[in-house]
Amino acid sequence: MATRNIIKVPDPLLFKVCRPVEAFDEKLASLLDDLKDTVKAANGAGLAAPQVAVLKRVCVVDTEDGFFELVNPRLVSSSGEQRGLEGCLSVPKKYGTVTRPMKVTVEAYDRDGNLKTYKVKGFTARAFLHEMDHLDGIIYTSLAEDFVEDK
Repeated sequence: MATRNIIKVPDPLLFKVCRPVEAFDEKLASLLDDLKDTVKAANGAGLAAPQVAVLKRVCVVDTEDGFFELVNPRLVSSSGEQRGLEGCLSVPKKYGTVTRPMKVTVEAYDRDGNLKTYKVKGFTARAFLHEMDHLDGIIYTSLAEDFVEDK
């Protein structure tokens, strides 16, 4: 387990669509462990593989609702609406207001290849969707309005 370097915009890797994971092996487990270490070290709420220059459909979410590992995640359903500030470890010191669903159901595989269903709401739903967007090369800044910057 190790922390990895988080790439920043405008790195072109952040705008690429990631490939599905096909092998549930030690290499995947190592990537998931490193994502966990890296997001915790950065004090973030989530991190996607492309943010550490790995173009695989893998992300982690770390919120008050728990720690989630999502491999090949897929949005099944969503409902409601919430608006709130989002930031990103790949876009330091910048925040923008993003509208997202209040509740989501997501299917994803775990590190062992078992299909799981997650029903989450509020900030955790926001974090799931933010990280899943990264897997499709979407950065929250393309969805946001009302930007503010940290000094």
